This record gives sequence, C-alpha cells and structure tokens, in this order.
Amino acid sequence: MSKPKIAVVGAGLIGRRHIELVADTADCELSAIVEPAESAVELAASLQVARYADLGSLIDDKPVDGVILATPNQLHYEQALACIDANLPVLIEKPIAETVQQAQHIVARVDETGARVIVGHHRMHSSIMQQAREIISSGVIGDIVAVQGAALFYKPDDYFAAGPWRTKAGGGPILINMIHEVGNLRYLCGEIIEVQAMPSSATRGFEVEDTVGILLRFDSGAIGTFLLSDTAASCKSWEQTARENLSYHHDQAENCYHIAGTRGSLSVPTMTLHRFDDNTAPSWWNPMNSIVDAVDVVDPLQRQLKHFCAVIRGEEQPIVSAADGCRNLQITEQISRACNL
Repeated sequence: MSKPKIAVVGAGLIGRRHIELVADTADCELSAIVEPAESAVELAASLQVARYADLGSLIDDKPVDGVILATPNQLHYEQALACIDANLPVLIEKPIAETVQQAQHIVARVDETGARVIVGHHRMHSSIMQQAREIISSGVIGDIVAVQGAALFYKPDDYFAAGPWRTKAGGGPILINMIHEVGNLRYLCGEIIEVQAMPSSATRGFEVEDTVGILLRFDSGAIGTFLLSDTAASCKSWEQTARENLSYHHDQAENCYHIAGTRGSLSVPTMTLHRFDDNTAPSWWNPMNSIVDAVDVVDPLQRQLKHFCAVIRGEEQPIVSAADGCRNLQITEQISRACNL
C-alpha cells in the first residue's frame, strides 16, 4: 500500500485543516469526508471525494485504509471504538475521549485487538520538541532539577461569544489548553506523578477558571511550576513562540519552557542553552557558556500525517499511543480536581 486512502470525520475548524493536509500531500489520498452538515456536500464535491453523513455508513462501505477523527470530544469514544471494531487505523484528535474511564476502555480494546491508534497530540511531532528532547537526553544539562512552564495568552471576547460553552464547566483553559502542555512536559521531562493547583476566575468572573498556578512532581524527583491563563496580555505561550502556526502573533525572543539541570539549562523554543563547561565546577560564582541551538521549524500536523500513513502501512508504531493519550487526559483531570473543579 503506497498511498493509503484516508477519510476525515468532522469538517469543523480542525477537520478542515486535516482535509486540506490530506488533499495536498503525496503521502496519502483523501477518499471521503464524513460530516452531517449539508455544507459538506459542496466541500466534498469541490474535492471530488465521497461524502457520508455518518461514520457507520462509511464503515459499511469501507472504501478507506484509515480514518482521522476531528469531531467534538463527546463523539471520540464511540467513534474510536467503531473504527477499532472495523479494523480501521485511526487518528483521534486530542483528547482521546471525554473521560478517563472512556479512555481506559479504548486502551483496553487496543491491547486486546492490536489496533493501530494514534492520538492527535501533534506537538510530539514538532521539530522543536524533538530537538529539545535530544539535547536533554544527551546529558548536556545534567540531571533535571526544576522545570518552569507557561501558557499565558489573551483570548479575545469574541472567542467566548462564538462559544458560550467556554464560560461553563469544562470550557476553561485546563481542559482546553493544558492537555497540550501535559503532553509536552511528559515528553521532555519524564512522567508526572503528582500535581497541586490553585485556580482563579477573578479577571473574567466566568464559571470556569481563567488563571491557574500548577505545581508538578516528576518521577525523577524534579519539581515543576506552570502558569496558565487565557486572560494574560503575554506572549509566553507555545502558540506565540514556536512559529509553527503563523496565525498567532510571534515573539522570537520569548520562551515558554525552561528546563534546569545540574550542569546547565535549556530554554524552549529559542533553544538557548546555558551550561558549565566540563572543566568548570557548577557554582553561581563561575561563568556559564551560552549557546543558541537553531532548529528548522516544520508544521507538526504535516509530520503527524506522514507518520499516520506509515502506521497504516505497518512501517511504524504510534509515537503518541492510546495509552499516552489516556495518561495526558488523566493528569489534566488531576489538575482539575486539585482546583476543586
């Protein structure tokens, strides 16, 4: 199978991005769109692909080799199980499911069947993340001691006007945004084993949090702090520093992660490395070398799609497995519980 046939389920904002990527790549072929809205008829016709109103109809015909689920969170569980039962490789947009219990059931089905399932934590396919992990894994900064992270940005009023559910339980930045950060921090620094958190809704006064302070313990013994806010006039976030989605304003000098070890530290995504040289004893009196390790930025969604095609062909194992997606959701829910949300 040289060019897998792909169906995209869901033609909303992220669904249309997946449709565009599949249609524009040489790695696979867009075969179908699954979307109940009548607007999808015209979209499918313009791309010269089949349109199905529901996933069941697609599975009955089974004209595809893989499926991308870009549907609302509450549909992920049933649709993922349907693809697994039909022996269709599936890429599930994050989160893997609405609840940890549902996610655990998906993981169990994957273990039982050997299904090929990827969870769409696309930052794991980021060239920035991969280079940062290589630097940390090389030991150049020593053993990780402390981690600072931030996702500080200002969501405009029309964001909430367009989706009033974002002002209600489940619509705050913990469940919408923090799950990305959990995946990143686990990838760079190891497993998170304990969380504490303190929320505030003082700025907007919504039912949900707008700002959260989070304390993390990693299995290595390292301690992390994370500041999360969707009402902060700041560029200290992945979106505004990584240059991967140019729709966002970009600050080329800002970082969103700082990983400090026993011999040096790394700031991401500028990839600024400070370290003592091999002949210098670590001390605050002694100088540190400063190096910027440049990285070529590549669209991680494109890389994720290429990887999915390789998984469909049986050439690669999922980089972000169902178990990884479940663990990211589990930690995010623990943060919510620590906030009494």
